[in-house]
Amino acid sequence: MSYSGRKVLVTGADGFIGSHLVESLAASGAAVIALAQYNSFGLNGWLDETPEDVISAIDIQRGDIRDAGFMRNLIAGQDTVFHLAALIAIPFSYEAPQSYIDVNVTGTLNVLEAARLHKVRRVVHTSTSEVYGTALRKPIDEAHPLQGQSPYSASKIAADMMAEAYVRSFSQPVVTLRPFNTFGPRQSERAVLSTMIRQALDPECTEIRLGDLTPTRDFNYVSNTVDAFLAAGGETDLELGQPYNAGTGVEVSIGDMVKRVQAATGTNKPVVQDNARLRPAESEVRALVADSTRLEAACGWAPAIDLDQGVAKTVEWWRTRIESGRIRRSADYLT
Repeated sequence: MSYSGRKVLVTGADGFIGSHLVESLAASGAAVIALAQYNSFGLNGWLDETPEDVISAIDIQRGDIRDAGFMRNLIAGQDTVFHLAALIAIPFSYEAPQSYIDVNVTGTLNVLEAARLHKVRRVVHTSTSEVYGTALRKPIDEAHPLQGQSPYSASKIAADMMAEAYVRSFSQPVVTLRPFNTFGPRQSERAVLSTMIRQALDPECTEIRLGDLTPTRDFNYVSNTVDAFLAAGGETDLELGQPYNAGTGVEVSIGDMVKRVQAATGTNKPVVQDNARLRPAESEVRALVADSTRLEAACGWAPAIDLDQGVAKTVEWWRTRIESGRIRRSADYLT
């Protein structure tokens, strides 16, 4: 499906994946409303660092998905809604679990209800591979049991079930996309690959401090994930209400990943385990690797950028930011 001329709303457009999705939609000729979380500083997150031709082609709106009335007004007249807005930092979910329910569950409900009211053609709801918990079998297909191993993952399981309920209860056209460990430019250091690269390149860091090096992940470059979103929003043969995995099928341990980063950055800084970065023992997801054959079979999606290519692109982005001084160091990061 062509997005040219279509009215499209992206929630969470100010975030990592959302800002990349907005760029692709704008390039395709879509009429994009980009929702950024309201703040009193007049900032639009990563949208403030997108090219000027993107900014001039989109309509940035500030607001909050927790406000049902606001979402009803915003969604009116939209053809497609890509719902990416969420609280996603797993460590903070241990500290403030209620906020994850408010944003991830109630916020999703507000999006779905507004879409139902205005008869939106397609909602693409964003899930996460974290809902599977530690793999009970590998690779993980969509029939794998769901395991709430953190307040964050539990909130996303609830949001996924709400999306399914709106399909079953109201015939609302909703597709759930379940990305695995997306990485790339603009990702925050809450993500392990970003913090590896930042520390490897930062001259103020004499070592690379990480948590547990033994868990495995399926790292997927951001443009691959964006392609999956575009397919989920346009492909007519996808099964509504059911999840679709988007991953590479390549399983890499955190320890092996840091070796790749060291090679890509040309550093020999020592790797040190930082206990403050460890998850609670029963909460750590030990293994994630995707079986994405359902999405591939339905629409032909497959990752176009492999792991090493993606790492190289991300290293270059971080290198440019560090050399230009466009980073903000914190005490937590340097200690």
